Amino acid sequence: MTQQNTLTYLSADSLPFSLEWLPPTACLVGGAVRDAFLNCSRNYLDLDFVLPDLAVETARNMANHYHAGFVVLDEKRRIARVVFKQGTVDFAQQEGESLETDLKRRDFTINAIAYNFHEQKLIDPLHGLQDLKQGILRMVSPKNLKDDPLRLLRAYRQGTQLNFTIEEETRETIRQLAPLIETVAAERVQTELGYLLSNIRGNENLIKAAKDGLLKPWFKQLTEDKLQQLIKIDQVVQLLREKLGQDDFYQFLNYDSDNYQYYPPTIQRAKLASLVSSSPDEAELELVYLKYSRADIRTVTKALNYSPLLQENQGDISLRELYFFFLEVGEIFPVLAVLALAKGIDIQAILSLIDRYLDPKDKVAHPSPLVTGHDLIKQLNLKPSPKIGKLLTEIQLARIEGKISTVEEALEFAKTFKNG
Repeated sequence: MTQQNTLTYLSADSLPFSLEWLPPTACLVGGAVRDAFLNCSRNYLDLDFVLPDLAVETARNMANHYHAGFVVLDEKRRIARVVFKQGTVDFAQQEGESLETDLKRRDFTINAIAYNFHEQKLIDPLHGLQDLKQGILRMVSPKNLKDDPLRLLRAYRQGTQLNFTIEEETRETIRQLAPLIETVAAERVQTELGYLLSNIRGNENLIKAAKDGLLKPWFKQLTEDKLQQLIKIDQVVQLLREKLGQDDFYQFLNYDSDNYQYYPPTIQRAKLASLVSSSPDEAELELVYLKYSRADIRTVTKALNYSPLLQENQGDISLRELYFFFLEVGEIFPVLAVLALAKGIDIQAILSLIDRYLDPKDKVAHPSPLVTGHDLIKQLNLKPSPKIGKLLTEIQLARIEGKISTVEEALEFAKTFKNG
């Protein structure tokens, strides 16, 4: 994209407010300027302005005029946000004596470019535009990475997001500073990991981050085999796309077909299960420490629990065993199936299970009762007790094994079983 086209793209018409409410000294900085040069448009604006003074006051006046939302994000650093329908606009007090000083405190050169709307002028003291053209992610300085160690991991996230290459000196600095990642709040680390796990291009940089020492503090038993399994999961996704019809593929993985750049939670959780300890108990501790949700923890640990069953049997499981299997794994089966395929389990064995799972009429994967506990109590003159539950289970098993098919047969079977 040419500089002239970019200046057009960054016209005042793109702002959710009139230019008269923006002080002449205010400059747009960070991702919005970078993305303009990369021709990346966003449905929801996320604009960051730096002002030499009166940042909070500017935000408040603008919010009052437009009846927009207003919040002070950081009183000490003088940062405030105005919330429009089109997006958010942040105003921050300039750090240092000049805009150039402020830009030199940022993480990477491509994020250290500023634009003044009034003057239609770009400010690029660190030659970030050149790095943008070359697709390079280059640190501003080692000190800046050290001051906020999350930037060490963020380099790999931004490299993935932009499809950029991390410059070698920057990567070597990251390796040296890697131990500092342990000082970062777990929630912030989880956010960066989440992006790498969800992006269809995330594997390469996730593996590089691991090899550069940024994941070991969080995943104690991370090995080369586990990292290779991430690649196999990508291959499994492609395999399932080929083997399943399009509708079944999207349904099984709960895929958003309109957002093809990102994996659904099913794939993200399968990858997460590849990173954590193979022991469900230890994996749970790792995920709790990283502040993952209960749903994530439950899914990953259950997948780890049942993965050995599929590996040992390679799909050769009786109907009775399958009934209890689907009863136990429930909605996490897709994660388990992806994980099993990545571990080398026969594709045909898993496809037969997938067919059952996708068929709402399948009596093994989606059992529906012929009779209820109330029916048994009434027809067999039974008292409420745990025995009722056992009878219902045996009736269900007899049904899927083809021994009974009607309510009458179910009641007769229960009577015989009860007296047996």
